[in-house]
Amino acid sequence: MWKTLRPAIVSFCILSLITGILYPWAVTGLSQLLFPAQAEGSLIIHNHQAVGSRWIGQSFSDPRYFWSRPSATSPMPYNGLASSGSNQGPTNPALIDAVKMRIQALRTADPDNRHPIPIDLVTASASGLDPQISPAAALYQVERVARTRGLQVTMVQSLVTQHIERRQGRLLGEPRVNVLELNLALDGLSHSQ
Repeated sequence: MWKTLRPAIVSFCILSLITGILYPWAVTGLSQLLFPAQAEGSLIIHNHQAVGSRWIGQSFSDPRYFWSRPSATSPMPYNGLASSGSNQGPTNPALIDAVKMRIQALRTADPDNRHPIPIDLVTASASGLDPQISPAAALYQVERVARTRGLQVTMVQSLVTQHIERRQGRLLGEPRVNVLELNLALDGLSHSQ
């Protein structure tokens, strides 16, 4: 019996060493060497402190800031450990009620804004972690943000335009605005005045 078990145990130990220690160590080392920022989580550093990741959204509800796309993760929004959507279809009454509440929150925060509300401000994404919104969603919020901060609308609009990320390689994805980076730039703009 030992003759049968010995090769299996040796193979198990060698494969465990390769796949459990050597391979992860090599991949981690290479990623740290070739892509250090991405390997560390694409952290956004502000005033020498990590304030978030470029790839995980954050919740903003203060009218002085641009608001992110809603998140359906639980038990809290933008929970990276529970990445998921609500799994509610377009005819689900719970989704319809959630969208109505989000529309009401946007209207309450900016009652004079009668522009059509961009869909990404009232619906969550499949991951629930989107850090970006569409340029239309950012521009929809410009007047509210400018008014609550006492800034000129054109100044805030220009800031949004500067933060629009184009398609990757002119082919992949859609134009988008990273909300955390935009809000950090907005804070910098407000403090410089």
